[in-house]
Amino acid sequence: MKRIAMLGLVAALYTALGPNHAPAEVAHQPQCEFPQDLKDEVSIRYPGFTLVKLADLSADDKAIFQKDHASQCPGSASVDFYGDGKPTHAIVLVDKRKKKANLIVAHKLGRWELQLLESSDTTPLPVVWRDRPGKYQDVYGEKKLAATHPVIVLCGYESWAIVYAWTGSKIEKVWISD
Repeated sequence: MKRIAMLGLVAALYTALGPNHAPAEVAHQPQCEFPQDLKDEVSIRYPGFTLVKLADLSADDKAIFQKDHASQCPGSASVDFYGDGKPTHAIVLVDKRKKKANLIVAHKLGRWELQLLESSDTTPLPVVWRDRPGKYQDVYGEKKLAATHPVIVLCGYESWAIVYAWTGSKIEKVWISD
């Protein structure tokens, strides 16, 4: 419960993000890199979309993100989401022209399987990180989620945050901040 309150507090501290986005193919941040075959699949399936990077964040947001997540990439998180040990990445892609952001989970099962988890507008621009397994409750106290594997957190600073978990048969989500 403390973790949910803390995530809500952290989300409230962030400000809206700037509109600049570096192309997903441009590698200015080593931690924003993922395998070439995944880059290829993403560029085919999501043309015009780019990966959210630290350079996209305002100075304040960048400082807070780095404080909370060290040198991680705000648009990509490697996570054992399904608990099978296979390469899995949570990726936030944005299309500036359409003002659209997508959260994709990419899971390597021979080839990369891409699944759209969430689509939103870009105000605020969402970021993603992984968090540990555990119990999560929605902001209204109506829905609970018990995650046995690491979870994906999608956050639109000063606005909302969502936790996604694999239950063994499907992906569930709870809004931990709204």
